[in-house]
Amino acid sequence: MADFSIEKSIDGPVIGLDEVGRGPLAGPVVSCGCHYLHYDDLESEIPITDSKKHTPKQREKLFLFFKRLQKENKLQYNLGYASVEEIDKINILEATKLSMKRVINKFSIDNPNLIIDGNFSLNYKNEKSVIGGDKKSLSIATASIIAKVHRDRLMNILDNKFNYYHWKSNAGYGTKKHIEAIHKHGITIFHRKSFEPIKSLLNK
Repeated sequence: MADFSIEKSIDGPVIGLDEVGRGPLAGPVVSCGCHYLHYDDLESEIPITDSKKHTPKQREKLFLFFKRLQKENKLQYNLGYASVEEIDKINILEATKLSMKRVINKFSIDNPNLIIDGNFSLNYKNEKSVIGGDKKSLSIATASIIAKVHRDRLMNILDNKFNYYHWKSNAGYGTKKHIEAIHKHGITIFHRKSFEPIKSLLNK
């Protein structure tokens, strides 16, 4: 169960970072950073179980809850993106790091303490990588849900223009229907040309 144990063990402001969209064949990678201004009075109020197991409706409800916390000045969050072009140019890991750095730059916090979901470094002075962080830290879990809601909304919008690919239901991941549509209709500007099977198709 996620809580604020990691955050409380660190002196000073903490930003929890997570990303959504490293694996899909289409769409950007989206990162979110969350900074809770209070811990003790919120820990029991935040209704997160496992951020990856919430249904879309539950995530939307949680997102409204987080928006309320933001208005009440209990939570600060920011989003950062890396485009398909950037993913293809510098690879998905570096694009993920870029999107996270864009998040950090939006905070007005000097030398923040960063806790990052995963096992990689952003090369900041005060950072800690936490494998499975979205199951351990409420800051990271909140970031995971907000990033997921935003990316899903974006892919829903793109689906209205490119509905062959079923992005509304697959969020750009390589499902059977998505790959079949790529073979039938080709690719869009929102497809990642460095990802398989798209890369091999383009080289034929």
